[in-house]
Order: sequence, then structure tokens, then C-alpha cells
Amino acid sequence: MQSHQHRKPRFEVTSLGEIMLRLSVPTGERLSNASSLDVEIGGAEGNVSIALARLGRSVSWLGRLPDHALGEHVVRALRADGVDVSGVRRAANARAGLYFIEYASLPRSIDVIYDRADSAAAEMQPSDVAWDVLLDSQILHMTGITPALSPSCLEITSESISRARAAGVTVSFDVNFRSKLWEHRAAAKALRPFLEQADVLFCKSADAALLFECSGSPEQQLRSLAALSGAKTVFLTCGESGASVLHDGKAISHPAIPSVIIDRIGSGDAFAAGALDGLLDGDPNAGLQRGIALAAIALSQRGDRVLTSRQELDAVMRRASTDISR
Repeated sequence: MQSHQHRKPRFEVTSLGEIMLRLSVPTGERLSNASSLDVEIGGAEGNVSIALARLGRSVSWLGRLPDHALGEHVVRALRADGVDVSGVRRAANARAGLYFIEYASLPRSIDVIYDRADSAAAEMQPSDVAWDVLLDSQILHMTGITPALSPSCLEITSESISRARAAGVTVSFDVNFRSKLWEHRAAAKALRPFLEQADVLFCKSADAALLFECSGSPEQQLRSLAALSGAKTVFLTCGESGASVLHDGKAISHPAIPSVIIDRIGSGDAFAAGALDGLLDGDPNAGLQRGIALAAIALSQRGDRVLTSRQELDAVMRRASTDISR
């Protein structure tokens, strides 16, 4: 970890982004025929923050939300899960970002519909950021979703990372490419500078190949990403094949933990949370194992948030969890 000023920072991890309301129908039902919707919250940076807070870490999430009941729904959920919200800004006459999910079983695929244009988060300006909160941290975690939302969010991402580096805060960056938000060539061009400034980098194998032409085995992809980036630690996720980490030139891989998949959305954020948890303990390999276990837990439950505990994580990692805990 990098040194941070002369005192211990208030938070172990801070993050900034958009949390949306997630409206879904159960597997087998169609959005076009829906008579009711299940309401959850979801957003990559918020998902990571919540998972870490539930593991007992001190975490703050920053963002811009509407100053009405939908914004309050998000704030209450964050508070309930132990996330600091002192850096959240509330905006009058603004809208909450929404997204809709139609779950499906093979041969159909899950369908996601975004309704987040011109949301409170997309219209966030650098003046909305509580910089004193954001930088009072050991790690700043950002993703490639936020800069896709608007030019001002791209500017905020850039300024957040630059300020963090200047303050000696460790920068964690998850590529998190979203094809429904921007085209891959535009994403690659915009995200390259953030890769170069990251201390810790997360990327899916498919994104590494599509955006940055990093192909080959997981170790080859890791080394190619490391060559593009200034990151000391690079994590690569390969879906059902597991995940890998490259730290100080040494590559390690672990298989995925088998799980009955209830909901795929949010598993990548769960992995990032586990990895950061390990890095906070100074152990990238432990982070890889915790990330894989948290991703498996996330896959086994509905919702973007991984609602777990340190005890459950430890049990899954020991392979001691059973169908029924008595």
C-alpha cells in the first residue's frame, strides 16, 4: 500500500459512481407483460462498497442522488449496510437512474434495459464531489462505468484519480466495460489513461481482449495488461474458469468455486471487493481467493449487492458451508 499523509485515513476504501434503482421480473416472466416489479439497488461502486462494509471495513461511497424518496431509498440501503454517506450530494428536481432486468434461462439470455440518461449522477460536476471525504482513504476504487455516463463524469473520474495519486492514496480501477453505454473503441481510448495511473487493476478476460487486444492464456493477458498499466497488482476474471492475479511479476490462478447460479449480476463487483479486502491485509493471493469466494456467494443470491458476512466468507473459503446451517 502507498503511504498516506501523516495520519491514518478515516476510511479504508472510498468510491464514487452511480447507484440506480433496479427493477426486475422473476425468471420466466417478461418485462413486456409485467404487472409488478421487484425493487433493489445496484451500481458497481456501490456494490463493492457494500460488500466491503459487510466484511467490517470502513467504507464511504460518494455520488449524486435526487432529493426525493427514490434518492432516500438508496441512502437508507447504504446506511443499513454500514457504508458512510457523508459525501453523498442530493439534487433537487433530478432523476434517479433506473435499470430493468428480465431474467431468463437458456436458450434466452438475461436482458438489461438502462434508463439512466440525464440522471442526477450523470449530471454530477466536479464541484459536487466532497474531495475531503473521497481522499481520506487508503484506497480509492473507481470503475470504467462512471466515465461512460457523461463528459462531466469522465472529467470527475480523471480528477479523482489524479488527486488520489497526488495525495498518496492507492488507486484501484475496474475496467467494467458496458457495451450499452459506449462503443468499445471509444471506451478503450478513454480508459487507457486510467489504466496507466492505477495501482490495482481489475479486468475481465473478454474486456482485455476486446478493448486492449490482450489475448492468450490468463497469464499472457495479465502480463499484457500490466505492460499497458502502471499497476503493481492486476486481477483478471475468467468467469467459470476462475480468476488470476499478477503481483510483483508473479502470476497465480485459482479455479472458480462451483455455485448454483441465481443471479449473475454483481458477481464481478463481489470479486473486486474480496480482492481489495485481501490487499488491505497486504496479501494479493488471499484477495484472489476471497474474491472468488465472494463472487460465488453473489451468484447464489438475487440482487446486485452481495449480502454476506466475514463468517460466511470464511466458511465458503473453507468449503465448510452446507446446504443448511443448523
